[in-house]
Amino acid sequence: MSKVTGAEQPSTDIRLRRQALGGDRDWSAMTAEELFAYREEENRRRSSPEMRAITGIPDPGAEIRWHQLALPGRRLPVRVYRPSPGRDRSGTDRPGLPLVVHVHGGGFVGTAVQSDWVNSHLAARLPAVVVSVEHRLLDPENPLPAAVDDCWDVLRLVVRQAAQWGVDPARTAVFGESCGALIAALATIRAGESGLPLRAQVLVNPVVEVTETMFDHASMTEHAHSPTLTVAQLRLVHRLAVSPGADPRALSPLHVDNLNAPPPALVLVPTRDPLADHGRRYAERLQAAGTPTRLTEYPGTGHAFLSMPGVVPQAEAARAETFEFLRGHLAG
Repeated sequence: MSKVTGAEQPSTDIRLRRQALGGDRDWSAMTAEELFAYREEENRRRSSPEMRAITGIPDPGAEIRWHQLALPGRRLPVRVYRPSPGRDRSGTDRPGLPLVVHVHGGGFVGTAVQSDWVNSHLAARLPAVVVSVEHRLLDPENPLPAAVDDCWDVLRLVVRQAAQWGVDPARTAVFGESCGALIAALATIRAGESGLPLRAQVLVNPVVEVTETMFDHASMTEHAHSPTLTVAQLRLVHRLAVSPGADPRALSPLHVDNLNAPPPALVLVPTRDPLADHGRRYAERLQAAGTPTRLTEYPGTGHAFLSMPGVVPQAEAARAETFEFLRGHLAG
């Protein structure tokens, strides 16, 4: 099922949107040292109180804390959102809440903090425990499988330790944005292979392939220089995602051989995004695989719009749709 919401609107606050995503750089010539320096500077900025004007104020009904998880061979931070005590909208603090595993966007840069607005809202109002994975970012030493391993290992750990986390493992969903949606989709496919049941998946402006054909979509040409994502940035993602000699199809949900009975999906697509056709084509593939799929397009919006409610009014409608979708699929 497909629908379009909202009227086509002219792009506004372009300067703020471009600033929010790091401005203009020579992505094709970026060295590893420049990438690491940019990442450190940019993530510090995205975590700053000043960025709340763009990324939104967290819901006061949620507690937000960092946790360090012991995973095989490494420790990984996760940002955990829970209903505040006595603030779970029912007047009691309940165990066995739904679990939402979230993966932030950014690819080679980004932090869970940039998604506090939407994740705190879900935690407070579903209510649910939302675990946002501070995954390894793309760089020459960490291609895409490292981030997918991070998401998958966090998902398995929390489900296995459900009683400690206060979650109901039978009511679990994944939620990803941009490159985080690619990571979430690949983790969902692994869940199907492993028999780990998921109730739902939410994919926002997703990347769904890192093959050579990832640029062969009309939206890539039409929106190649959009304010919040450019094809030049995506070419850097493409260069870093796949190790030499690796099969990019295995890292591309649009092309993997078997989606393994994926759970119901919500795919949110901003129309002024070079990745718009990625979301459309993946929704079609999910539907062809027999999974209930809702594709919603948000006219006039650009990439990462859900993370910028301060400058993109339609972020509120997308947040509400995400909430209603997850509430419907995570009900007890």
